[in-house]
Amino acid sequence: MRITESLSLAMKNIVSSKVRTLLTMLGIIIGVAAVIVIVGLGNGLENYIADSFSSMGTNTLTISVMPRGATRTLEVEDMYQIVTEHPEELELCSPTVAMMGGVKIGTETASTSVSGVSENYNAIYGYTITQGRGLQYSDVATRAKVCVVGAYVNQAYFGGNAVGQTLRVGGQALTIVGVLDQREESMEEGGSDDCLYLPYSTAARLGGSRVSSYVVTMVDEEQIDQSQAVLDAALSSFFGSDDYYTIITMSELLDTMTGMINILVGVLAGIAAISLVVGGIGIMNIMLVSVTERTREIGVRKSLGAKERYILEQFVIEAAVTSALGGVLGIALGYFLSAAATVVVARLMEEALTVAPTLFAVLAAFGISAGIGVLFGYLPAKKAARLNPIDALHYD
Repeated sequence: MRITESLSLAMKNIVSSKVRTLLTMLGIIIGVAAVIVIVGLGNGLENYIADSFSSMGTNTLTISVMPRGATRTLEVEDMYQIVTEHPEELELCSPTVAMMGGVKIGTETASTSVSGVSENYNAIYGYTITQGRGLQYSDVATRAKVCVVGAYVNQAYFGGNAVGQTLRVGGQALTIVGVLDQREESMEEGGSDDCLYLPYSTAARLGGSRVSSYVVTMVDEEQIDQSQAVLDAALSSFFGSDDYYTIITMSELLDTMTGMINILVGVLAGIAAISLVVGGIGIMNIMLVSVTERTREIGVRKSLGAKERYILEQFVIEAAVTSALGGVLGIALGYFLSAAATVVVARLMEEALTVAPTLFAVLAAFGISAGIGVLFGYLPAKKAARLNPIDALHYD
């Protein structure tokens, strides 16, 4: 019997028992759809995180300096000097000072994030000013009591007219000199637009602390390792040891988070794939029933000269077609659920997270589903092929 004839006979048997076949394929359908949705969700999360890190600046190096007592401390001028001495690798530098506590705006206390930065901060992260001006060198040099606020603060507390208004940080009144451009589609409390930046020199004085964190940009983002090595060597030479500072790149954080997501997606996809095994057991079970029901048919065929390999081929192909058809339906269901998940996530989280199935996941899920059909269909097919024709003809 030719393969085309076996395929035709397999389709006839599947069509003749639609409900039973559908129930048999259910495990395969669910397993394939689950794998596609989970892998698509992981892919969407990777893209979302990559976009988020891109907006934070993947060409930046973040330096954290630990206290060393009175022996030697890294002053702001020292860090600027290091950057200046390596113009081929390093470009812009901004000290950063994180401030704790709320922001007093009139009679309200806002939970706005407050950071002390330099005049280079906007250029480092690509922020633009829509109203007023940004921080200037003179603001840093004179410890000016001024600040720049995000679009949310401007709209929520000042009705869009924040420039020239005042607020209080750490008990100190600051004059708003500029408003940043809106960065998120929808502004909300705690978002990236709910922010406030003041000169790092002013923030250090208000907080009573030293500057211990810096952001430095690289000239060439493709030479991360070289830029990091140059900065590491300069700081190690300054301190005489590498125990008093850490250098972190956004690309390293991105790789770490992507790796964690891949592990999580792999584990979840593996759990979802268990249903494929369950579906394979269902196919084996139904094929054993099919062999029993068609015992006389097998006896007639073998008595007419059909060889064992033809019988084996027929039942294996039937199992594979059943499993592959379940895989196709699972792919369709997976794409539908992925589209639905994209809409649901967008409404619940108000974030543009696309659940994007990958071609590799689709092909892998389909290939595994077809392979499971062959694997679990082989045992019933082998049983059918080994039936004694005389016993099969006498089977009632």
